[in-house]
Amino acid sequence: MKTHSMVLTALLAAATLLSGCDKPGDGGSAGAKTIRVGATGLSFPTAYKKDGKLVGFDVELTEQIAKDLHYRVEWINADFSGLMGQLEGGKLDTVANAVAITPARREKYDFSGPYSYYGSQLVTSSTNTGINTLGDLKGKTVAGVLGSNHVANLKKAFGDNTITIRTYENRDGAMTDTMNKRVDAYVNARPILLAEIKEKSLPLKLVGAPLVVEPVGYPFHKDDNGRALQAAFDRQIDAMRADGRLKTLSIKYFGEDITAPPAGAAQ
Repeated sequence: MKTHSMVLTALLAAATLLSGCDKPGDGGSAGAKTIRVGATGLSFPTAYKKDGKLVGFDVELTEQIAKDLHYRVEWINADFSGLMGQLEGGKLDTVANAVAITPARREKYDFSGPYSYYGSQLVTSSTNTGINTLGDLKGKTVAGVLGSNHVANLKKAFGDNTITIRTYENRDGAMTDTMNKRVDAYVNARPILLAEIKEKSLPLKLVGAPLVVEPVGYPFHKDDNGRALQAAFDRQIDAMRADGRLKTLSIKYFGEDITAPPAGAAQ
C-alpha cells in the first residue's frame, strides 16, 4: 500500500508539472516552463561549442526531450565539478554531461533511466612504446578530471596505490599533458576518447580494456519537482529508444550505438 501511494504521488506530481508548462509567465517563449540544465561546453562530442553554439549528443538529446515536453532549456556552463556543485546547491534542475549513475550519486539524486553507457578507458601517448597494458602503468602518473567518476574508478582499479593520480579542472589540460608526456596516461569515457581521437587525429592510443562500464543518466533532486522531471524524462527516453531516434543520435555523434550496454561488459 505504501509503494502504491508513493507511485501515485509521483504520477500526480508529474501531471501537475506538465499541466503547468502551458501557463503564461512560467518562463520561456509561449509560456513554456524553463528547466536549468548544466553542461561543460568543453566535452566533445557530448556537450561542446561549435561556432559559438552549444551542441553534442547530450545537448541534442536534452533539447529534443524538452521540445517534446514543451519545455525551454536554460543552459549553464561550468567545469564538471562546478556543475555537480551547482546541482547539489539547487541552482540546476539536472546535468546533461555524461553523468554516470553510481551508488554514491544515487544517494544524493534520483536518476533517469540510462540513455548511454560508457567504459572508463585509459589512453597514453602513441609514442609511449612501453605502455600497452594496465600493468605497465604501475609507478606512473595518470591524469583525470576532478569530480569525474572515472577518477573514482581509477582509484578502485589501482587500490594498492601503485599509480599517482593527478586531477585537472577540465579534460583539455589532462589530455594535453598526456600527449606532451607530462603525465603518463589519462582516463575518460571510451566512446568519447575514440570520437575525439578520430575527429582531431590525436596522437593517443588505448591502454588495455575499460576498467568498468557504467550507465549514464540525468540526475534529479529527491523532491516532488525532481521526481516529476524524472518521470517525464523517462517517458521521452523510452519513446526515443523505441522509435530509433536515440540510436540515430548516438551514431551521429559517436559513429556507433552506445545506448545499450556492450555485450559481456563488466558493470
